[in-house]
Amino acid sequence: MLDIEKIYKDVGALLEGHFLLSSGKHSPNYLQSAKVLENPKTAELLAQELAKKIKESGIQIDTVCSPAIGGLLAGYELARALGVRFIFTERKDGQMTLRRGFNVKPGERVLICEDIITTGGSAMEAAREIEQRGGKVVGFAALANRGVCKREGGLQDSKPECKLPSNKPLFALADFTFPIYEQHECPLCAQGSEPIKPGSRGN
Repeated sequence: MLDIEKIYKDVGALLEGHFLLSSGKHSPNYLQSAKVLENPKTAELLAQELAKKIKESGIQIDTVCSPAIGGLLAGYELARALGVRFIFTERKDGQMTLRRGFNVKPGERVLICEDIITTGGSAMEAAREIEQRGGKVVGFAALANRGVCKREGGLQDSKPECKLPSNKPLFALADFTFPIYEQHECPLCAQGSEPIKPGSRGN
């Protein structure tokens, strides 16, 4: 069994400070999966472990789709480990869209993969685009789960702010449960601290 938290810590990918998350919420902790995935051997190892969980579930997948940019490396490696096609959505005029000649066939079974799932907002944007094109989203996956949504085999239940559907599985390697605050309730802001955004949007 891989020690996912140790892997993140060893490469300096488990950050402490004051961070603005993609969801708009604030947190004193941040997972920078790009630091983990910059080593191809580590990326392959993590993807193979995640693929093992997915295969054990018996779920049938034709394609892995990731929302750009954060999910690209994780999604590609997962697709390679599963032996299926990989595509990605990207923002155009603020909307997640399939471009670059990508398409899906009617009924094509698609797994949405992120590097990290917090509320699942970006994953759901990608899922809606896939389903509008006629594909069938069969589940979600991520290297790390921030503990807002319930993952397969996890002990924590979904919180009200989770945007993923309860009738589709979420596969992830580990839960990382950190404090998350609305901006107006953030104690770090109350102390005069300014959040930084080290993720894929705005930096």
